[in-house]
Amino acid sequence: MPAPVYTQTGNDSLLSRMAQIRKMPLDTAQINMLRKLGSAITESDSSLSKQLLHEALAKSLKVGETNTITDCYRILGVWHSSFDLKDSALLYYRLSLQSARSNGNLYLVAGAQFNIGNIYYWKGMYDSCIHYYQAAAQVFEDPEILKDKSISERQIDRRKSDLYGNMSSVFNSLKNLSKADEHIDKAIAISKKYDSPAAADALAFYMQSKADNYRANGFPEKALRTRLQFLPQMREGQNAKIYLQQSYQNISQEYFALGITDSAQLFAEKSLQLATNIQVPAAIAIAIANLQPGRIAMDRKEYKLATGYLSKSRDYFENASDPLEQQSYYDVMRQLSFQTGNYKEAYEYFEKYKSVNDSLLLSEKTKEFAEREMRYETEKKENQIQLQHSQIKQKNILNYLLIGSSVALAIILLLTYRNYKNRQQLHQQQIHELETEKQLSSTQYLLKLQEDKRSRLAKDLHDGLGGLLSGVKLQLGAMKGNLILSAENAIAFDRALNKLDESIGEMRRVAHNMMPEALIKLGLRQAVQDYCDGLLHNQSFLINFEMHGLEERMDSSVEIVLYRIVQELLNNAVKHSNASSILVQMMGQNDGQITITVEDNGKGFDLDKIDPMRSAGIRNIESRVNYLNGAMNIKSSSGKGTSVYIECKAKFL
Repeated sequence: MPAPVYTQTGNDSLLSRMAQIRKMPLDTAQINMLRKLGSAITESDSSLSKQLLHEALAKSLKVGETNTITDCYRILGVWHSSFDLKDSALLYYRLSLQSARSNGNLYLVAGAQFNIGNIYYWKGMYDSCIHYYQAAAQVFEDPEILKDKSISERQIDRRKSDLYGNMSSVFNSLKNLSKADEHIDKAIAISKKYDSPAAADALAFYMQSKADNYRANGFPEKALRTRLQFLPQMREGQNAKIYLQQSYQNISQEYFALGITDSAQLFAEKSLQLATNIQVPAAIAIAIANLQPGRIAMDRKEYKLATGYLSKSRDYFENASDPLEQQSYYDVMRQLSFQTGNYKEAYEYFEKYKSVNDSLLLSEKTKEFAEREMRYETEKKENQIQLQHSQIKQKNILNYLLIGSSVALAIILLLTYRNYKNRQQLHQQQIHELETEKQLSSTQYLLKLQEDKRSRLAKDLHDGLGGLLSGVKLQLGAMKGNLILSAENAIAFDRALNKLDESIGEMRRVAHNMMPEALIKLGLRQAVQDYCDGLLHNQSFLINFEMHGLEERMDSSVEIVLYRIVQELLNNAVKHSNASSILVQMMGQNDGQITITVEDNGKGFDLDKIDPMRSAGIRNIESRVNYLNGAMNIKSSSGKGTSVYIECKAKFL
């Protein structure tokens, strides 16, 4: 690559700018200035550009701001990609993906996956390309990505439309027209959402791509219909003349392929006329436009006219950088020379056609070998990077968790042993209960067994594990006074003690919910009232609890069942209804029956869409209602809250 040439003034200005940036404090502002300057001089001084970008990366790693690190990796990927260094670009894009994932930035994750997919697309490795494109699409479509207010929905849509357009191209290359059509339609739908010249240009491009897919897969009728359908949209946008000229050219080709030469000639003339008015790049547009009128004239055996059209394209196609364009031109000229009887010239054009074709075949073979070598080198570098990250991660984990892992292991072993012994005891007791309680129905037995388990577990949690954790806390507190800790380690130690306090409190709350003492000592009214008060703690909803006619104590098994019914109904309302007010009524009737009503003003649900057999909560409530020989009725609809009414028979009270 030739060395850059600067005027003395320009060179001095660049060096002065670099010096000013390097005097700035080491922060993200300085890093961004280095990155922008490096990107700006990529074409004028690639060597200095690369140096500045690596300097920005090194500083970002030192600062540790992950979004900045991610962007530095991305820009280095863009730099290498611009010089066709795809292997190195792939490496930096993968590093940007790892950095984005570590920070949880979904937009940067999707962007990195998109960039990796592009590299594989340019290499013709379509399986890998589709894998990363689909991964990027999944992230772009995740509603969580919109929670980042620094990224607008329009920015996300623009990247999504680009992604879907590329995915359509990949599937078209794989001859999967249905998938290609599906994704180009997504890109078109997104572009239609916005009213701007840029969106109009994107829409025109995707519409042409949709028709191109039909043509490439051998459906000229569909291609023609699509181009005619979208022709009005080609007159809008910043580059309307270019897209309109291309549309006329393509429509002419579709008519010509279908043998409708009059219409083909009409649109070819429109394309040629418009091409003369396009300033960028006029010569190429005119040359390509002249090729189609030449084909049509040759098909009509108007050889003189065909020669006139094609001669205007000769200079461009003889020096074209695209071998496929040259091949197409040589093939047309070969046919024209042969049909006019100039066999020598026809042979010369055939040799040129054959030479270009051989070069294309050789290029494909070379590309195939290069891809194999690239895959090997890429896998090798990926393994090296993964090994480095693993070593760093292991070192950090070892520094922070060496002592903690030993304590955790001891606790796990102790809890595992206690759990095993408890399960053995429970199993033996279940066998004993089955032998002594043969007269109970299956429903009655299972409910009693559940409550026994709750009671035992609550006692074990409160007296056993609670005492153990409290003892651990006292021991750790005593240890703190005997240890010499740095300020940082002392803070971490205190934080661990606070977490232990929270764990003890949570354990006691769980034990209380399993078997509240108020139910046993004070009865059903106080137990339900305590439970309602507990739910109201730090909550925005209200619970109105009423009980009438149930002042006398009942059999403990009945009180437990009634308590569990109310508990389950309240849990469902709190978790799922989003209600601001919940009503709980328990009433004893003169005939000895009990009714329970739980109502909320929440979002409700559609009863027809809920399968009760699949809801564990509803099944638990029904089993307890059946135990009391009762009946349950649920009324609910979307947006109108939920009402549950239960009636229990007197003979169980």
